[in-house]
Amino acid sequence: MPFCYVGSYQAGGDSLNNNGTKIFYRTYGHGPVKVLMIIGLAGTHDSWHPQIKGLTGTVTPNDDDQFPAADAGNNGVEVCAFDNRGVGRSSVPTTKSEYTTRIMAKDAIALMDHLGWRKAHVFGHSMGAMIACKLAALVPDRVLSLALLNVTGGGYECFPKLDRQTLSIAIRFWRAKTPEQRAAVDLDTHYSKEYLEEYVGPNTRRSILFQEYVKGISASGMQSNHGFDGQANACWRHEMSTKELESICSAGFLISLIHGRSDIIAQLYHARRLAEKLQPCARMIELRGGHLVSHERTDEVNQALAELINASEANVSPCDWGTTPKRSPGWAMTRISLGRTNFEGGSKLSIVVVAVEKMHVFLLYLLGLVVLLFEYIRRALRSLKPVKVGPAIEL
Repeated sequence: MPFCYVGSYQAGGDSLNNNGTKIFYRTYGHGPVKVLMIIGLAGTHDSWHPQIKGLTGTVTPNDDDQFPAADAGNNGVEVCAFDNRGVGRSSVPTTKSEYTTRIMAKDAIALMDHLGWRKAHVFGHSMGAMIACKLAALVPDRVLSLALLNVTGGGYECFPKLDRQTLSIAIRFWRAKTPEQRAAVDLDTHYSKEYLEEYVGPNTRRSILFQEYVKGISASGMQSNHGFDGQANACWRHEMSTKELESICSAGFLISLIHGRSDIIAQLYHARRLAEKLQPCARMIELRGGHLVSHERTDEVNQALAELINASEANVSPCDWGTTPKRSPGWAMTRISLGRTNFEGGSKLSIVVVAVEKMHVFLLYLLGLVVLLFEYIRRALRSLKPVKVGPAIEL
């Protein structure tokens, strides 16, 4: 099995802290163009299959490939996708302090060293996009381009849209104990309602995807509490400082932010704000779809990623990239303006917008406290239940 022992490629304290920590990875395709894909919370490397297929023409890992590199028949692209620490076949540290986006970014850098990749196009989804941002800030000279799918700035921005639907989903998520329960919650979290209700032949996408999710979760197993709590902690503690953002912008590589308009987990306006901070290098692309827009709108996302790679290879100017309107069907590119509003009454409107945003932040924070309190109470009550001693049952 392909593993990277990250401590072998790190020095000092990082090496000691990660002694024995291993990252499971797969590579696909062959060619001079290298792409590193970083998946999000609770996801495994195979969540990138639609994009791997689009970029390389195959989802057969190279270590399973029966054909020599010269005959593989791909597009000159080699992709590496991996399981973050805390999920899948990678190591699962047991303490929360071992999970931050900075630590996980260093895992990804160690993997690049393991592969012998000096530079790569770095693509991340959700938490993986947060990790990709940290990687880009830590080693900007090793990034050829940056794609951030359904990203937020971490912290309170990780809280979902505040309404009855998302509160219900949050409670169902915490209670999910079986692959079937988890699959039902994941569908409502990952996809737009419109997409799930579409018919493919006699069945809805919901019924088709439900079976696929149950099968996938059953095969890989439910994520451990240590892994989920650690990764959630990484999202909560994530933030990008002004210095880090300036480091990314000054590096001059092209950036695409791709987001589903119906995403209830990573809200669209947080991505827009990040795009503003990453000017003039960033292009904002909004698509119909939910949090897993890479699956829901595969063709459009793959087109966006391929164009990012091609523009980077062609040395397109960041200014041209960030301001060029996109006319392809199904795309909606948002122009980012950093100037002040100059129409009459604009300053009053800005004050109102800021006040509303601060109120929304407060409500999101309050919701987060309620959800956390609910979970702590539930765990405390469970620990207080009398334990019945009976015959051991091995599962």
